[in-house]
Amino acid sequence: MNELENKRKKLEQILEDMGNVAVAFSGGVDSSFLLAVAARMYHVKLIAVTASSISYAEHEKNDARRFAQRMGVKHRYLDIDQMSIPEFVANGPERCYYCKKAIFNAIKTFVAEEGFTNVVDGSNADDVKAYRPGAKALSEMGIRSPLQEAGLSKAEIRKLSREMGLFTASKPSYSCLATRVQYGESITPEKLARIEQAEEFLTKLGFTHIRVRSYGTLARIEVEPSQITLMAQVNTRNKVIARLKELGYNYVTLDLAGFRSGSMDATLANNRQNC
Repeated sequence: MNELENKRKKLEQILEDMGNVAVAFSGGVDSSFLLAVAARMYHVKLIAVTASSISYAEHEKNDARRFAQRMGVKHRYLDIDQMSIPEFVANGPERCYYCKKAIFNAIKTFVAEEGFTNVVDGSNADDVKAYRPGAKALSEMGIRSPLQEAGLSKAEIRKLSREMGLFTASKPSYSCLATRVQYGESITPEKLARIEQAEEFLTKLGFTHIRVRSYGTLARIEVEPSQITLMAQVNTRNKVIARLKELGYNYVTLDLAGFRSGSMDATLANNRQNC
């Protein structure tokens, strides 16, 4: 038995020991894999719960619904009013902590009424390396991360997902739309909708891993380095400029460093170094 198989077995054992599992399900690569593994363990009581909010893109919601249906898993949506969370609106460095607290409080309350005592999320072994204030909230609330406990990385999860035939295996990583807004700039429904529409437009043009980072009326676009030349083509560039200005951006820029997950956190690291 190889190392990856050992990790998969460990994951199954973790879920089996729980007996009942409520998966906080976004429809992304990680939580989809976690749900699929749990769904194959017929003696484990299972439910998928998706937090629906203004920072959760519509296409992600559709993917989550489609995946849960394919797995034959009981799936529920909970509406979360993020604009009622002052710390979310203020968009400080700890935004994710307060947001996760609200989301998982709602999930825990709901699933307890359904007879579930274990809530799990899809954090993986790579996530411990990133700036994730939300992880503190999960720890405080007793939320477990079985993929992380089993030592599974994102690459390993994708590999196992391919072996299981999951359509999420090659799905681009996606994150909450609020992560696109610079820290300290207040979040509004209009800003998040504008970001979502801009990214949808870029996807339709053929771009894969993308982020539209928002700084007031300036958009900083991140695409895969291999697709920077495509973005720079006159026809494509003109289409992008026209659409983003139509959405309300006065300045449309391309980040030559390309797509980086969590690139907004670089300002936090710089501030800590300068202290």
